[in-house]
Amino acid sequence: MTDIPAYFRYWGKAKKDPEQSGPAYHLLPYHCLDVAAVGFWLLEPDKELCQRLASRLSLSPEWLQQFFVFCLMLHDLGKFLRGFQGLVPHMSPKLVEPDSRCDYLVRHDALGIGLWIKVLEKQLEDLISKHELSLLRPWLEIVFGHHGQPLETSKAKKAVRSHSLEEDEIAAEAFVRAVINEWMPDLEPLEVIDKSSFKLASWQLAGVAVLADWLGSDQQHFLYSDTETSLTTYWQSVALPSAEQALASAAFLPKSIRPFNSITDQFDFITSPTPLQNYAQTVALEAEPQLFILEDVTGAGKTEAAMVLVHRLMAQGVAKGLYVGLPTMATANAMYERLSKSYQSLYGDEVLPSIVLAHGASKQSEAFQQSINLSEQLTDKQYDHDDVSASAYCNQWLADSRKKALLSDVGVGTIDQALLGVLPARHQSLRLLGLADKVLLVDEVHAFDPYMQRLLESLIQAHAAQGGCTILLSATLPFSSRQRFVQAFQLGGGWNINEQRLPVIQEKDAYPLVTQVRQGVIKEEAVETRQSVCRTVKMSRLPDENEVMEKIKTAVEQGQCVCWIRNTVKDARESYQRLTDEEWLAKDKLTLFHSRYAMIDRQAIERDVLARFGKESAQVERDGQVLIATQVVEQSLDLDFDVMITDLAPIDLIIQRAGRLQRHTRDSTGNVISGSEQRATPCLYVLSSDPELVENSQWLTQTLPGTAYVYPDIGKLWRSILQLQKRGSFTMPTDARDLIESVYGIDAVDIPENLEHASMEAFAEQKVQRSMGEFNLLCMERGYSYKSAAHNSGWDEDIHIPTRLGAETVDVVLVKEVEGKLQPYADSGAYLWALSQIKIPKAEWKKAEKLISPEWKQRIDTLKEQVSALKWLEIWPLVAELQSVYDEKDGWNFGKEAL
Repeated sequence: MTDIPAYFRYWGKAKKDPEQSGPAYHLLPYHCLDVAAVGFWLLEPDKELCQRLASRLSLSPEWLQQFFVFCLMLHDLGKFLRGFQGLVPHMSPKLVEPDSRCDYLVRHDALGIGLWIKVLEKQLEDLISKHELSLLRPWLEIVFGHHGQPLETSKAKKAVRSHSLEEDEIAAEAFVRAVINEWMPDLEPLEVIDKSSFKLASWQLAGVAVLADWLGSDQQHFLYSDTETSLTTYWQSVALPSAEQALASAAFLPKSIRPFNSITDQFDFITSPTPLQNYAQTVALEAEPQLFILEDVTGAGKTEAAMVLVHRLMAQGVAKGLYVGLPTMATANAMYERLSKSYQSLYGDEVLPSIVLAHGASKQSEAFQQSINLSEQLTDKQYDHDDVSASAYCNQWLADSRKKALLSDVGVGTIDQALLGVLPARHQSLRLLGLADKVLLVDEVHAFDPYMQRLLESLIQAHAAQGGCTILLSATLPFSSRQRFVQAFQLGGGWNINEQRLPVIQEKDAYPLVTQVRQGVIKEEAVETRQSVCRTVKMSRLPDENEVMEKIKTAVEQGQCVCWIRNTVKDARESYQRLTDEEWLAKDKLTLFHSRYAMIDRQAIERDVLARFGKESAQVERDGQVLIATQVVEQSLDLDFDVMITDLAPIDLIIQRAGRLQRHTRDSTGNVISGSEQRATPCLYVLSSDPELVENSQWLTQTLPGTAYVYPDIGKLWRSILQLQKRGSFTMPTDARDLIESVYGIDAVDIPENLEHASMEAFAEQKVQRSMGEFNLLCMERGYSYKSAAHNSGWDEDIHIPTRLGAETVDVVLVKEVEGKLQPYADSGAYLWALSQIKIPKAEWKKAEKLISPEWKQRIDTLKEQVSALKWLEIWPLVAELQSVYDEKDGWNFGKEAL
């Protein structure tokens, strides 16, 4: 090239370590083409993603690919400004020199849109009409927002002049003109795009831009080049082949789906399907987005039935993968263990699909690790403290397997990571993109409070809007909740904007029940349940803890295994300590299990609990064993106790807990047998005040002082124990629906006057929680724009965006000092930092972190710089006096008084 264009004097990527071999920088025009080339392959016209987006926008897939690739070529225009170029000065005399007159106070992505609006739109009117420029701008706002959040254009426009020189603007214009002349398609199709359709599609397009930028920044595939050549030559000879190689080695290529034959092909332990599972095998499915709500008793095989539906939907081409969202880490762990044994049956033998647990525990697909885990790639130089390079941010983000699970073929984790897709959290668009071609399977939906339920409704609506299928599982679900989930899916499908004309659910009494929703159709079908889970459970109220202790002692003397579910961690610890001091109970017969353990210890306790009380446990493991636990055992874990004692809780949770009482058929000593149950009729013991004696507002506090903190609606608690005590027993599944509606329904009995005030306060708080959910949610109809978070204070990192209210938690990693170096607390396993992680109540953490000395805080900051997986986490060093706060048996116990 004889006349080298001015745009070749600007760098786009710089090496973190100048001593690395090869060029010190990558030319900015080349990086722009690298990212666009990734977009080219992501949006191949024959791929479902491109076809789905094109169909929504009434465009041809070929044109959409060509046009969005053109837009991606302009994504980093903000780097042409001298303020950015001065961040890494003097790399080569061929590059522009830094200029002290130019600031760098605004990030380069925002500067890009500012440069376009403030300067380039006017300069390009000879090539693109004003009208076409107005149609083009929203698309460019998407690609300029490639760092995970849309941009506030007003501030960006004001900052351009203070961040650039005139020659920077001239160079940027020259690059844009070159791209226009070579790659811009006819813009006439922009005229036919419906604005509302574009806004809904913009969320996925934003995810494509983020993913393209991340993959296009991978030095393993896009080698740095500082040698000038024509843009077309680089595009054909370097960018496109490198991008194709990057995508081929990543986990985003389509995988063949195995045809569905029968449930026994998926689960070899099933010989006779339950009625619900048989329904899942035979129900008519259309090749379109659908919602299923499966309600059946605990132990009826809902998970396997749901997986049959997942497989059939995938086989029909409606989905390519699966994300399972659970309410807690314990339930996610249990679900992962179940799916890890069967997920391969969804795909052809010739492929290795990826499965990722959203806590990074173990058994992650090695192929997935080697491909999408970009934390192994070389990191570009970080531009500024508030302007992280794409590869650096990718490393930090994907080093956290909670997020990586959304991009794998099969992901399992807490529902929180999916809920962040409808909140103003950075990179939420990537979450939605990851979910776009997956079935969203959410278990234990009854466990969500009003805030989370409102978020889930929005997620269901957004998922339906991008053509996704959703399956919800619950043993017990109030009619009102089911109604809202159905309506959310209908609205997301866009089948009828007028809510009054949407078909509504009708069935209020049948149980078990399946609700199926597709375009303009609702089908509600009652099903039978598994005969072995049809049973009557006696109920007995225990008035105080002394009687509980006596009941436990009697059971232990009879060689029975016992579980006492306490509503707070504080109560669980106190009961555990009291039992530890009892001479009649051997120390090796007592186990404590709650939520505040480092992952490695929590998993060890889970394994031990499953060994002692799981389906395969026998008399030798069960004899006289006592488990003191919190809510961690009430969902998903396949546990079976001879005696179950529970603190009073809402009726739906009581039913859940009862599902762990004599769950499997055993002989009188506790060994699993075939045939009839030989243990005595199961009896659920409930620790509670007498519902017939409500003398004042402190009715429950006298017996369970901490329960009102966890379940503040005293009225629902009173109704729950009243119904149980009046009945003396309940039969499943016959009584399930009536029990639920007797507590949650509009015809439920009036609560005592003494409890009205507390109950009304709780009801008001529930309305506030739901309103908070509404307040925090993105307005998806506004599209990928800064204004979509208008009800909120703005966009932020995901750790600052609450997916749960009340007892907000922070993620803390425990570290220890070994030979002067900080190491993860976990010392075995493949993902030691993840295994060292623990969730702590936010208020408690604020108090605890004040004990960390300035010297340790400095060492912690250094550690975070060295380990990208720790970027967004808190650190607790187990050293000196700080060491006593955590114990592998007791867990996190700061202050000894926390709930």
